[in-house]
Amino acid sequence: MGDDGVVSTDRPAGEEAQANPASTPDPDVSPPAQSPIRLRMLLAIAAVLLAFDLVTKILVVQFIEPGNPIRIIGDVVTLKLIRNPGAAFSMATGMTWLLSLVAVGVVIGVVRFGRKLRSLWWAIGLGMVLGGALGNLIDRFFRAPGPMQGHVVDFVSVGWWPVFNVADSGIVCGAVLLVALTLFGFEPDGTRRTAESA
Repeated sequence: MGDDGVVSTDRPAGEEAQANPASTPDPDVSPPAQSPIRLRMLLAIAAVLLAFDLVTKILVVQFIEPGNPIRIIGDVVTLKLIRNPGAAFSMATGMTWLLSLVAVGVVIGVVRFGRKLRSLWWAIGLGMVLGGALGNLIDRFFRAPGPMQGHVVDFVSVGWWPVFNVADSGIVCGAVLLVALTLFGFEPDGTRRTAESA
């Protein structure tokens, strides 16, 4: 109690911390992420990849004839026009309509997930996946033989690897990046999971 009859609430900093242990920061808990939401970054990466994919496909259809490949490095690296009814790297041919529905779901899921995304690296990976999914989805909607069944334009041939395009590369590279981020504990909210907190 002070000299004027009022009870004093002043305490040394150490005593206050002991009296209210909940206010003491826990060094083992990561602080909330303060980085901005990365949706714009995600969409920008997707837009660049999509534009590159569309331009390269237009040029390939315009200047490369089927069965007449252009050799870049002998027979190892060539550019040849292939109409692919399947998924990336010519997989799951004959299921074009189902692949189209899956691609639509991927696009919707990535955009919804990106609304809360705070990690730059996750934005890059998801942006690559989104751009690639949109690139091949446009082919499936607007190329022959018709909507939801259009054949995707593939044109890059490297050795024994199946022929692919820019969109395929974006999907695969983005997926690999996301798997690596998950394995090393980098969270979409910008924090990193440690072995102690796992």
